[in-house]
Amino acid sequence: MIPVNEPLFNGKEKEYLNECIETGWVGSDGPFVRKFEENMASYIGRRYAVAVTNGTAALELAVVALGIGPRDEVILPAFTIISCAQAIVKAGAKPVLVDSDYYTFNMKVEDIEKKITPMTKAIMIVHIFGLPVDMDPILELAKKYNLKIIEDAAEMHGQTYNGKKCGSFGDISIFSFYPNKHITTGEGGMVLMDDEKLYERCKSLRNLCFSNDPKKRFIHEEIGWNLRMSNLQAALGLAQLERIDKIIEKKRWIGRKYQELLKDIEVINLPIDKTDYSENIYWVFGITLKDYYPKNAQEVMEELSKYGIGTRPFFYPMHKQPVFSRMGLFLNENYPNAEKLYDRGFYIPSGLALTEEQIVKVSEILHEVLR
Repeated sequence: MIPVNEPLFNGKEKEYLNECIETGWVGSDGPFVRKFEENMASYIGRRYAVAVTNGTAALELAVVALGIGPRDEVILPAFTIISCAQAIVKAGAKPVLVDSDYYTFNMKVEDIEKKITPMTKAIMIVHIFGLPVDMDPILELAKKYNLKIIEDAAEMHGQTYNGKKCGSFGDISIFSFYPNKHITTGEGGMVLMDDEKLYERCKSLRNLCFSNDPKKRFIHEEIGWNLRMSNLQAALGLAQLERIDKIIEKKRWIGRKYQELLKDIEVINLPIDKTDYSENIYWVFGITLKDYYPKNAQEVMEELSKYGIGTRPFFYPMHKQPVFSRMGLFLNENYPNAEKLYDRGFYIPSGLALTEEQIVKVSEILHEVLR
């Protein structure tokens, strides 16, 4: 079996983990947590970073920290992971959807302004799969309508937009460190910002809103979460951040190999290699089946599985999620590109441990299945 993702630990991960064990610093107070936060903030070009338990928690923390709540609206793409809309709903706010571009997979920037109302509080940007959202027009909209930007850069470690790091554009930005990300801590996430008050609020909410006064530590003025990242997790993340340039180089090498080997399969659309503002970082290598091909993505994925090739489907559209339908959200709304992406799209093995031999094997099987 060639797995859809396999992480690669070939840096100082073992050394740093052993240090945690030998010193006894395994919890959230350990030194690796702070160092990981500082180094990640510096790498992205932000003043502050707050490490948390996972990317979903980072999104929920970001929404609440910005003061978004009941009667507020937040615009986001219909094609994304449920964590994005879920964070808005959990805060009591209303998610408002826009469709996505079929070829970049990112939200259609030209559809955003017509969704802005007096209740709109923020735009949630989600950079998806390998290319960033076109940020300049959105930054102009945010300024024009006095809106906050929540930037979900969960899949974009090291990616840039016009030379500036993804994760540096939002009033608040988040990353995920799930096992399939460029940097993994097993489970983990991070919230980044430049505003000191927002930073202090995120730290408080992450840690059950304990009082800063030692005499009043267990007296709470607000409800928070326990979202603390452990020193063990941060040790893993720090070791990988130290070799992020090599990680990005490997990801783009995987992308280029697939582009070369799969370009003659006429029934698929390959991912866009570059745009005017960015070069694909190939977090995953996502493909879509052309309209005339008789099988859908699920059928092709099942065939590939019989040959031992791991795959993953694309995101299920937010407006089709049963849980949101039962809540009365997105009723009678249609986002055709988001629907089509789920029906026709999937991604193939793309993990950092992937070898050239495995890439060739995946290509051979794809040719066999799709010919």
